Amino acid sequence: QVQLVESGGGLVQAGGSLRLSCAASGTISLINSMGWFRQAPGKQRELVAVVSSGGSTNYIDSVKGRFTISRDNAKNTVYLQMSSLKPEDTAVYYCYVDYTSGDYVRHNYWGQGTQVTVSS
Repeated sequence: QVQLVESGGGLVQAGGSLRLSCAASGTISLINSMGWFRQAPGKQRELVAVVSSGGSTNYIDSVKGRFTISRDNAKNTVYLQMSSLKPEDTAVYYCYVDYTSGDYVRHNYWGQGTQVTVSS
């Protein structure tokens, strides 16, 4: 079994910052990538940022230059530093992990989500 523990969401004014964290634990042999999705009310879930095992990163265009994703491989933890937040960033943010288990099977696993609300 795998567990993802997310933290760091909350309410912030426009222009402010928040830092999300997500720690993975369980029967993980290798983490291939970790990242964050978000889903705003009435909208589809979208990929915000992802970091590979090698450290390469990708971002959705709307957050480039404002959000930074990073990971601590020793702790199996991924972070999302969000700055210059806008009301349109308001959403539930979901951590995910793409990992390989001990039996060499590849899996995707999702966290329960953390609410980020940006007030204007």
